[in-house]
Amino acid sequence: MSELPPATVSLVPEDQASQRVAKIFADIRQTKEIDFVPNFWKTLATEPELLESVWKHLKKWMHPEATGRASRLDAKTREIIALAVSATNACPYCTNSHTAALVKLGVDPETLGEVMAIVGLFNQTNALANGYQIQPDVFPSSIEQA
Repeated sequence: MSELPPATVSLVPEDQASQRVAKIFADIRQTKEIDFVPNFWKTLATEPELLESVWKHLKKWMHPEATGRASRLDAKTREIIALAVSATNACPYCTNSHTAALVKLGVDPETLGEVMAIVGLFNQTNALANGYQIQPDVFPSSIEQA
């Protein structure tokens, strides 16, 4: 396997993080229950406001229990959605990250294969529908608020 190219900026090492960034790094480790800060966050830390903003939104939607919010989606479902989007967007970093999160949640290789089969199928059918410019004829009925 060839060596991956470096990020376009120098990552912020944990031991060189400003107080603001160190606090966010600590929250990332605690919330995700990991013992290191992933490179994604060390990269965003080059712009602390961006780091804070992205982490706040990710924490809200991917770790709602850590923000006191109840989610209608369980953790596996949220990670499956993240994996599907990451694979579709051809993001190796995110695909690996969300696959690792799913494995940590107990998802086995067969389930991951089924997720990828469905992702591939709908990438194909979406491309076909878009390419043929098929007019929609199936619509959701009105959704009532609970």
